[in-house]
Amino acid sequence: MATTLVTGRDRTLNVEIVQVRTYAPFTWLRHGWFDLRRNWGASLGYGALILGLGWTLLIICGTHPYFIAAAISGFLLVGPMMSAGLCEMSRRYSLGQAASFDDSLEGFARHVPALMEIGVILSICAAGWFLLSAILLGGVFHIGAPSIRETMYHGFLDSTNRRQVLAYIAVGGVLATAVFTSTVVAIPLIIDRNASASQAMRASVTATLRNKSAMILWSALILSLTIIGYALLLAGMLIIAPLLGHATWHAYLGMTGQQHSATRPENAAAKATTQVSTSGVDGLVNPNDAREAHLRKIRTKTVGYR
Repeated sequence: MATTLVTGRDRTLNVEIVQVRTYAPFTWLRHGWFDLRRNWGASLGYGALILGLGWTLLIICGTHPYFIAAAISGFLLVGPMMSAGLCEMSRRYSLGQAASFDDSLEGFARHVPALMEIGVILSICAAGWFLLSAILLGGVFHIGAPSIRETMYHGFLDSTNRRQVLAYIAVGGVLATAVFTSTVVAIPLIIDRNASASQAMRASVTATLRNKSAMILWSALILSLTIIGYALLLAGMLIIAPLLGHATWHAYLGMTGQQHSATRPENAAAKATTQVSTSGVDGLVNPNDAREAHLRKIRTKTVGYR
């Protein structure tokens, strides 16, 4: 089954959303891994940027819930832009093209307004999480957030109890679910179809609702891999962040009914060598040489009779 989404004020964009198998996210990760291996340097460059940003936010903003909310706002603003570069690389790979780090920047440069709009929307969501957390902690649970001075040197977890932590995580989970639902294919759709932010987010909601079981598994895999990446002081994000970025492109291909064209790096190299060899042999024959063409016809007929 498939559905066609038509959105947009300035132009219409037909996006066909298909239903995928429940275990399709494992395929997306496998294709993402192949893309990651095509150009280690470029992909890991994005991982290094995310790692550096994460360390900076952790050091400066990791001591108080207010700081954490502000840090998440900044990360949600920058995150889509970095994901856009990885999706641009995978898009080029899907077309049989090579992609360097400089090439990946074109994915951002061509779609700055839509990506910035999504970044602003996500930042507003993060700010809403901050306000909702304060309301729930103070109005519903009657728990006051610890002071900034109290947590500056001891940390948030050292100054809170279990109820505070669970309430804060619960509100964050609601935000994460909303963000995931509205952005699961948003960035690749912008990169591939030049969609607007509203078109891309509506398509993401449609894709999520049509593929609930696959999306539950996909979100669980993202969460699990992110936890693994954070386990070693964010060091694992060096690989996991670009892996998820590339896999996001293949999630988009899968849920829009497009065929994956990811090829193992070693097979791609062998295929290129074969093509070069074949073109070299063909180049020895002059197509304008009538005599050579006549001899080839004779040889073909002789082989056929045999």
